[in-house]
Amino acid sequence: MRTQLTTALRFLLAMTLLTGLIYPLIMTGIAQIAFPSKSNGSLLVKNDTVIGSELIGQEFDSISYFWPRPSAIGYNPVPSGASNYGPTSDTLRKLVEARRDFFGKMNSVKDISSVPKEMIFASASGLDPHITPAAALLQTDRIMAARHFTAVQKAELLETIKRLTEPPQFLFLGEERINVLILNIALDKI
Repeated sequence: MRTQLTTALRFLLAMTLLTGLIYPLIMTGIAQIAFPSKSNGSLLVKNDTVIGSELIGQEFDSISYFWPRPSAIGYNPVPSGASNYGPTSDTLRKLVEARRDFFGKMNSVKDISSVPKEMIFASASGLDPHITPAAALLQTDRIMAARHFTAVQKAELLETIKRLTEPPQFLFLGEERINVLILNIALDKI
């Protein structure tokens, strides 16, 4: 009995060291060498200050920036999740109508039924950093007016949207998209 207990404890200690310490350190080292940006959270730095991550959406509520899709969790990555309102929820219906009306009003959209779905529905995680090019283009007039852009700056903004548009993943999964944080950083350079 004593030898079995000793063997079991040695095995537990060996596996704890192997799977709890050695393996994670090796994988972290490989990730740091092979994918340094991604393994550190794809952080974006401006003037030696971290301003966000490419992977996590964040709130922009100023009229002079592109807006991301809504978040049911206030863009807080800790409780990542959705509102869990079902398709028959009256609360969801009112929330969607309010978001559609607000987006349409703020961006001078004449036909509010054409407001892109990502601007009225929060993502499942509440942290999606992307919008479609159509959603970005609908916001350009508001941004140009707020920033008093000239015709040359308008052309540069439209070119920036085109340049930053990412294709569907593996060319067939999902749809074209633009990372809002990266777009807003580029917007500040115009």
